[in-house]
Amino acid sequence: MEIVRRWFNRTFSDPQVVILTILLVLISVFVLLTARMLAPVIASAIIAFILYAPVRLLKGWGVTHLAAVSIVFLGFLGFLLFTLLSVLPLLAAQLTQLAQQVPSMMVEAQTALMRLPERYPNIISEAEMGDFLAGLRTDLVAWSQLALSYSLASVMNAVVVAVYAILLPFMVFFFLKDGEKIVDWFAGFLPPERQLATQVWQEVKLQITNYVRGKFVEILIVAACSYVAYSLLGLNYAALLAVVTGLSVLIPYVGAALVTFPVALVAYAQWGLSSDFVWALAVYGLIQGLDGNVLAPLLLGDAVSLHPIAIIVAILFFGGLWGFWGVFFAIPLATVVQAVLRAWPRRLALAEAGTSEHAGPPAAARHEAGTPAA
Repeated sequence: MEIVRRWFNRTFSDPQVVILTILLVLISVFVLLTARMLAPVIASAIIAFILYAPVRLLKGWGVTHLAAVSIVFLGFLGFLLFTLLSVLPLLAAQLTQLAQQVPSMMVEAQTALMRLPERYPNIISEAEMGDFLAGLRTDLVAWSQLALSYSLASVMNAVVVAVYAILLPFMVFFFLKDGEKIVDWFAGFLPPERQLATQVWQEVKLQITNYVRGKFVEILIVAACSYVAYSLLGLNYAALLAVVTGLSVLIPYVGAALVTFPVALVAYAQWGLSSDFVWALAVYGLIQGLDGNVLAPLLLGDAVSLHPIAIIVAILFFGGLWGFWGVFFAIPLATVVQAVLRAWPRRLALAEAGTSEHAGPPAAARHEAGTPAA
C-alpha cells in the first residue's frame, strides 16, 4: 500500500495531471450519456474535420475565410447529392437483387457442403456436417429476423433520418465557418494552467485529423479500384461488393477477413468452383494486400503509429463497449489513449527532475565541495 500511496501522491500532486484527468473523465461521461442523442453533431464535426484541409489550402492562396468555406461546402453538397441520386439507387437495386438470390445461394452452398463427407470421409462425417448445417440454419433464421427488425425500425425512423439529413449540412457549414471560435469558447471555461491538456489535445487533433482524412481517401480509392476489377471480371453486384470492400478498410485485419465471405459467396453462386471463382478471390486478395502494404502506409504515414496487437485490442475493447460505433471509432479512440500515455510519463519525469533540482546537489557532491553532509 505504501508503494501505491507514494505513486498516487507523486502523480496527482502535479496540477497539470489533475486537470488532464478531470477533463478526460468529464469528456468520457459526456460521450457515454449523449452519444446517441448528439450523433448528428458528432458526424458533422467529423465531416468538418475532413473538409477543413481544403479550406486551409484555399486560405493559403489568398481566399477569404468565408469564401473558402463556401466553396468547400458547395463541393461537399455536390458530392452528397451525387451520392444520394446516383450511387444509393444503384446500391439499393443491387441489394434487392442480392436479397432475392440469397436463398438459392444458400441451397447451392449447402449442396456443396453435403458433398464433403463423400470426398473426405476421414476428416468429416455426415452426422457432423448435418449438425453443422442445422446450427447454420438456426443462425440464419436469427440473422434474418434481426435484419427484418432493423428494416422495420429504419422505416419507423424515416422521419428522424430526414430531419438529420436536413440538419447535418447546416451543422457542417457552421462547424467549418466557426469551428475555431467554438474551440476557443470551450477553452475559455478551462483553467489557464493546462499545458499538459493542450499538448495532448494538439497531438490527438493531428492524429485523428490525419487518420479521418486518410481513411476517407483510402475508402474511395479501394472502392473505385474494386468496382473496376469486379466489373472487368464480370462479377455480379460489382458496385455493392466494391462499396463493402472499400468500407472494410475501416476495421483493419477484421474487415478484410469478414468481407471475404460475401465476395466468395457471390463468386461461387455465379461460377462455382472454377477458374473465374479463383480469379475473383485472387483479385480481392490482391486489392487488400496492396491496400494494407502500399496505400494505407502512403496515405496515413505515421498518423496512427499503433502496433497491430494494440489495434486488435482496441477493436475488441471499444466494440464490446459501444458495439458497431465502438468498432468504427476504435483506432481514433486508441490514438487518444496513446497520446495520453505518451504525455503522462514525460510529465512525471519532468516533475521528478524539477523536484531533484530544487533539492540541491547530492550528498557526495556537497561533501566534495566542503559542505558537511546532513
